[in-house]
Amino acid sequence: LAGTAGLSQDELKKMVGYKAVDDHVRSGMVVGLGTGSTAYFAVERVGQKLKSGELKNIICIPTSERTREQALSLGIPLCTLNEKSRLDVSIDGADEVDPDWNLVKGGGGALLREKMVEIMSDKFICIVDESKLCQGLGPGFPLPVEITPFCHEHTLRVVAGLPAIKPFLKEAVLRMGSSATNKRDGDNIAVTDNGNYIVDLHFKDVLKDAPAAAAQLKNTVGVVDHGLFIGMATEVIVAGKSGVYV
Repeated sequence: LAGTAGLSQDELKKMVGYKAVDDHVRSGMVVGLGTGSTAYFAVERVGQKLKSGELKNIICIPTSERTREQALSLGIPLCTLNEKSRLDVSIDGADEVDPDWNLVKGGGGALLREKMVEIMSDKFICIVDESKLCQGLGPGFPLPVEITPFCHEHTLRVVAGLPAIKPFLKEAVLRMGSSATNKRDGDNIAVTDNGNYIVDLHFKDVLKDAPAAAAQLKNTVGVVDHGLFIGMATEVIVAGKSGVYV
């Protein structure tokens, strides 16, 4: 495990992205390709190894339009869950990782497709840099919730009032501008790849019971899905100051 002192965040992301593919992707597999700045490097690595002939007979399922475009540009063969409902492995980043490997994902707006693909994977390898590790989910990164456009203000209020959410919530914010970032970078409501809206839940305190919050969100009519990935990661690869570790 090489020392990583002095490496940029992008270089760290590249290290974990490449390691995930080198460790877990073999010829003949069905592979889920994640979305975001860390997953980008895993997709790049799959493309490299296909081109060199080291990997053969791979088919991949992308978790966003952005990833689909990147994969196509690298000559990676693609399908969807319609053709393959079981994957050998998925590789994707996360916005927060707690000590139980529960994740917050969806800062990049692809949480629904990511969850659909990763839940059907025998292995889900989560790749992060050390800054994403936290003692508890909530304050470190807003939790995205994908909702239907129909009566979205109503659904936002219902979500903000859920018992496992409300005591810890600072504010619930409708995502504006680009759906790929939770910064307000436009005046129109952000629309996901699936034609839905996103509410970002900003917390002042750690979520006391993330699994309960996940269940209550999922049971809310009008919520399509949410960015709590509970008990899904089979391995977390971390790039830290002292090296890359699993």
